[in-house]
Amino acid sequence: MAEERQGFLGRLRERLGKARTSVINGVKRVFAAHGALGDSFFDELEGVLIEADFGVDTALGIVETMRQEACSRRVERAEDLLDILKEDLVTLLSAGDHSLSWDGADGPHVTLIAGVNGSGKTTTAGKLASHLKGQGKTVMLGAADTFRAAAVEQLTIWSERAGVPIVKHQDGADPAAVAFDAADAAQARRIDCLLLDTAGRLHTKVNLMEELKKIQRVVGKRIPGAPHEVLLVLDATTGQNGLQQARIFTEALQVTGLVLTKLDGTAKGGIVVSIQKELGVPIKLIGVGEGVDDLQPFNAREFVEALFS
Repeated sequence: MAEERQGFLGRLRERLGKARTSVINGVKRVFAAHGALGDSFFDELEGVLIEADFGVDTALGIVETMRQEACSRRVERAEDLLDILKEDLVTLLSAGDHSLSWDGADGPHVTLIAGVNGSGKTTTAGKLASHLKGQGKTVMLGAADTFRAAAVEQLTIWSERAGVPIVKHQDGADPAAVAFDAADAAQARRIDCLLLDTAGRLHTKVNLMEELKKIQRVVGKRIPGAPHEVLLVLDATTGQNGLQQARIFTEALQVTGLVLTKLDGTAKGGIVVSIQKELGVPIKLIGVGEGVDDLQPFNAREFVEALFS
């Protein structure tokens, strides 16, 4: 496990290349251009953070905190603030409960996986199935995205690859019925973990949100306390648009954690900080590639170190 984690950290640093170039070069340029602290330093740093997709409010908050800390610690040189910036980012990203438990109190542990189409939602479900199976758990997949035929086909491929059963209905079936049948089958077969893949059609967002609420209700009736985890999958390359999408989901669902995918494809790593701060929902998993091992638990300090190293 330690070797796997070490290997992931190496890939994380390497695949954050675009974000590191954008964020770190900009930040270091500001620090190098200013010997002494002053308004111009903080104004430039603010601009760099906004360009890196930290979001206006988040960038303003970070810079204001740095102003206060510089004053209270009597820091006079810009270069001495870099470590303070890194620690502030670690603190921001550490807020909330980032842990993931896959043990249900009474019966199968149920995870509902939500997100817009194209975010990596179905792939995340498949990778989690492989990961949990590798940990020795029994796993079942539920194909509750019945409006996109490709989603069911993709999830079926993942079920075969991971060697886990899947519950699915015909195209266009009631997603809640699929979810209920999957919960029923998981309960009957004493499955440890049930992963439910759901639809993500934001253009009919009212219907979608009602559908997701219904899935939550019917699963809860079959398995008390379910779903135990509601993971919202976001594509990091969509930047602030992803944040807007996330707000729609968090209004309808009791999201317990975020999965941030495609971090290897974005040049604006600040979106990680922005999403965590603006939504107040902890990032639990991040993806930096196509492989199963490229989806790993999120660790704030590791991420900041990889970004700045």
